[in-house]
Amino acid sequence: MGIDMNNAALATRRSESISRGVGVMTQIYADRAENAEIWDVEGKRYIDFAAGIAVVNTGHRHPRVIDAVKKQLDRFTHTCHQVVPYENYVELAERLNKAVPGNFAKKTIFVSTGAEAVENAIKIARAATGRSAVVAFTGAFHGRTFMGMTLTGKVQPYKVGFGAMMPDVFHVPFPIELHGINVDESLHVLDKLFKADVDPKRVAAIIIEPVQGEGGFYPVPQALMKALRALCDEHGILFVVDEVQTGFARTGKLFAMEHYGIEADLVTMAKGLAGGFPLAAVTGRAEVMDAVNSGDLGGTNAGNPIGIAAANAVLDVIEDEKLCDRAEQLGSRLKQRLQSLHADVPEIADIRGPGFMNAIEFNLPKSDKPHADFANAVRVKALEKGLILLTCGIYNNVIRFLSPITIQDSVFNEALDIIETSIREVSKAGK
Repeated sequence: MGIDMNNAALATRRSESISRGVGVMTQIYADRAENAEIWDVEGKRYIDFAAGIAVVNTGHRHPRVIDAVKKQLDRFTHTCHQVVPYENYVELAERLNKAVPGNFAKKTIFVSTGAEAVENAIKIARAATGRSAVVAFTGAFHGRTFMGMTLTGKVQPYKVGFGAMMPDVFHVPFPIELHGINVDESLHVLDKLFKADVDPKRVAAIIIEPVQGEGGFYPVPQALMKALRALCDEHGILFVVDEVQTGFARTGKLFAMEHYGIEADLVTMAKGLAGGFPLAAVTGRAEVMDAVNSGDLGGTNAGNPIGIAAANAVLDVIEDEKLCDRAEQLGSRLKQRLQSLHADVPEIADIRGPGFMNAIEFNLPKSDKPHADFANAVRVKALEKGLILLTCGIYNNVIRFLSPITIQDSVFNEALDIIETSIREVSKAGK
């Protein structure tokens, strides 16, 4: 008996077999993918402006990544690095130690997911400082594990129903001028926090995304990033920069913090690191990374040799194909096209983002009230036309654009036309 492989049949099978806690943005089921295009099980082609949520920055199935993986498959697939180590793990650590900003000795560990990277960064920070408290920001996303969702600055959908969060985590408002919060106000709240709730000498780490991802693609203002670095230095706090979504050429630099000229004590990374294979890392000051006892870090699948092989190839592709420059070019073209709609689409509140980590935010016309329905309608309209988009933001009124940086010019131009048409049609329908 044959199994139905159309989207509707698969959606039914999915709902009957998979927890509803695992949500999906679309009801199209992938059959194959190449660079910036996906074909579903019914043969329909889509342009991918999600990239697995900033994972395939180097495109789906980049030939050099696939070749590296195939070669590793022919050697071995798993030994557990803590049992029988392997050279490519060491090589990738060496490369990240060199690539992560900071003129000091660094060391690296590998895990499997961004949430694990964040968990381990906090473990390391607590072990190195002998302190327990952590400061994060509203709107932040740091994962769905218990420490990850505690650090995450958004209740719905991440924290509802899961009981008490981890102790000793404090949140400070993230400055978003569009929402009426500036840097001075954020720093004032942080100062009050240190005076009223937690002694800064008890704080192990301050963690921040250089560009808030799920929170709405809001870049950290220069003044805040520099102030946080100075506060950490003043109080002996470790500065943790979460580059899980921003890393690996997405913002026009290998790491987004390069835009700020600052150095983090610990950096978390995942997503784009391995080009579609599960791999994450923490890189930090050598003395901080070595503060943890032997055996306290790692995992059975942490730093799997397949993911490691893919990541080494990804770093080669980013350098050889000049993807940082490419990200700047694509982002500039996208933002120009979006800006051209401003006069005709009163729902547009803001267009932003460094490199090719861009977003457009929608409000009700002549209002500062978020318009989530408009953003979702644009997403649905674009999907109908063959373009996959993602929404985000604390009010779900933001569309983020995360195409592979390797996207062909012809496909990119096609996507720009769909984006413009979709926005115009939704705006016109609302008038």
